[in-house]
Amino acid sequence: MNGMTKTACSLALVLMSAIVVAQDVAPDVLLKSITAEVIALIQQDKDIQAGNPVKVAELVETKILPYFDFTRMTQLAAARSWQLATPEQQTRLTAEFKILLVRTYSTALSSYRNQVIEFKPLRAAASDTEVTVKSVIKQAGMMPLAMEYEVAKTATGWKVFDVKIEGVSLVTTYRETFAGIVRERGVEGLIQSLSDKNRRGAARAGARINETIG
Repeated sequence: MNGMTKTACSLALVLMSAIVVAQDVAPDVLLKSITAEVIALIQQDKDIQAGNPVKVAELVETKILPYFDFTRMTQLAAARSWQLATPEQQTRLTAEFKILLVRTYSTALSSYRNQVIEFKPLRAAASDTEVTVKSVIKQAGMMPLAMEYEVAKTATGWKVFDVKIEGVSLVTTYRETFAGIVRERGVEGLIQSLSDKNRRGAARAGARINETIG
């Protein structure tokens, strides 16, 4: 991914933190109001802008994680492989995929640099339980990026289950990778692959922390 795309990915997750439990408020309205708050936090915190892993992780934990349906995202990404997994494997797979997504976008989050975000009018009926919130991310000197957020109304509020960048689904992108690993190594191999990747990511984050305080 290039810098703009990484930023878009991170913003996709941050923006989705706007979809809160208040189900009687339209998702696009929530996005607009909370986005301003989150961006302000990024702009005010030099540590986040510098990529401090602890500060970025804290922002992710408090503003992002509660509003994603990681089980559904993992099920969609795993596709047919989900049915091959035992309930215990499904739980482990979801946990590892969650860690992967959080770490990926935590790293990208610090690359936010005053992008302008414009939301399109929401085209949905009041009775819809799944909607698409569309937006465009603009930055001087770069082509605008179209962003679409797939969200669903659940018993605990609106939850994100996919993000599309220029029409490309992040869940679908992972689906292709997951399928290849499962064909070669099975479901257990996929879980181990994600676990190994997450361990390497944690080690790199630890090294960055040591550099910061050293």
